[in-house]
Amino acid sequence: MTSIDQQQIINIFQSQKSFFATRKTQDISYRIEQLKRFRTVFVQHTDAICDALMEDLGKSRKEAEYAEIQLVLDELDYCIANIEEWAQPVEVPSKPRPGGETVISKLTHQPFGVTYIIGPFNYPVQLTFSPLIGALMTGNTVIIKPSENTPTVSNVIAQIISEAFQPEYVAVVQGAIEENTLLLTFPFDYIFFTGSANVGKIVMAAAAKQLIPLTLELGGKSPCIVHKDADLDIAAKRISSGKWANCGQTCVAPDYVYVHEEVKDALILKMKAYLKETYQDQTLGKIGKIVSQHQIKNLAGYITSSSEKLVYGGHYDLNTRHFEATLMDGVNWNDAVMQQEIFGPILPFLTYTDIDEALSEINSRPKPLALYVFSENQAFADDVLNRTSSGDAEINSTLIHVGSHFLPFGGVGGSGFGKYHGKFSFETFSHLRAVLQIK
Repeated sequence: MTSIDQQQIINIFQSQKSFFATRKTQDISYRIEQLKRFRTVFVQHTDAICDALMEDLGKSRKEAEYAEIQLVLDELDYCIANIEEWAQPVEVPSKPRPGGETVISKLTHQPFGVTYIIGPFNYPVQLTFSPLIGALMTGNTVIIKPSENTPTVSNVIAQIISEAFQPEYVAVVQGAIEENTLLLTFPFDYIFFTGSANVGKIVMAAAAKQLIPLTLELGGKSPCIVHKDADLDIAAKRISSGKWANCGQTCVAPDYVYVHEEVKDALILKMKAYLKETYQDQTLGKIGKIVSQHQIKNLAGYITSSSEKLVYGGHYDLNTRHFEATLMDGVNWNDAVMQQEIFGPILPFLTYTDIDEALSEINSRPKPLALYVFSENQAFADDVLNRTSSGDAEINSTLIHVGSHFLPFGGVGGSGFGKYHGKFSFETFSHLRAVLQIK
């Protein structure tokens, strides 16, 4: 990690303020040119990105290429192709004037100015570069602080940015709490944060002191409801895929399964079979690394506090930071594993017989970032979605909505606020300005 002192950080911010004041970023062709340059440099670092992700998080090449690289490229290409259209003023109806004058009303999009993007550790490339695309295509300048918990990846991110952009346009500040605390005192024009709710509150409090608009992409305990009429083979496969991706360190991973009592045992059997088939020898490391030894200890604590409920997996290695895919059965809301977002490869099972009671339990807790429901009855699935609140939702699948640049992604309530991806990023990172003209 490259060290940087306080004055250097101040200088970067001031240089970006000055550069934005030149209005060079207002030019759409400039934005497109810069994003294309970024794309070229980004692709050139594919091997370095994959190697760094393996080092920090144990991500396989296949997972890194799709979840961290291809999703960024897909969004880049989509946004580059549509910036000109999205940036055009939109004429809207006007109220007639008493004197009969001609009135023209239109909507325009303006960049905010200097923006601050705080990246997370779990998908450190995708969840840093996706909001970067939004900030740049709307004409902002950007300071990025990647996560200190993935230092190898952060170094690669810094290298990519330094090759693709001048620091007065886009710059990386590496560091931890000290650097972030300093940056949060600056009068940014917009802040975009992805991470935990606890840190999100700190970021929001700092932004509030200067009335800085922001987006918070947080997390929460995303429920996965499996009804008695669900296709259990599909449910077992798709829940497993969503849960074990990135070793469970995904903000929209199914945090727990709320399954109908009649099919609970059958579902667990199918999930065990799927895990044995997918990770045949159950060697530690098959599903990646946990980000830190501290988190390994947290996850281990969930198991030791309810060891009688462990039904599969549970092994871990503190030194290598590997943790097995783990299933816990007979869990209730008082168990430690149900008190906060797990953010690891442990999947607890709760049962219900009355969906009304299950939904009441879910609704009595903070709103999650995602909600999943498995059922072959469309009316049942729609009813569950109508009676709950979550950032986003899926029926008979998990996780894949995050990869669509046609859908807005973001939380609600305790899971955050603000939406991005594709056109929604354009709207998030720009000020919608109303313009009225009388002729």
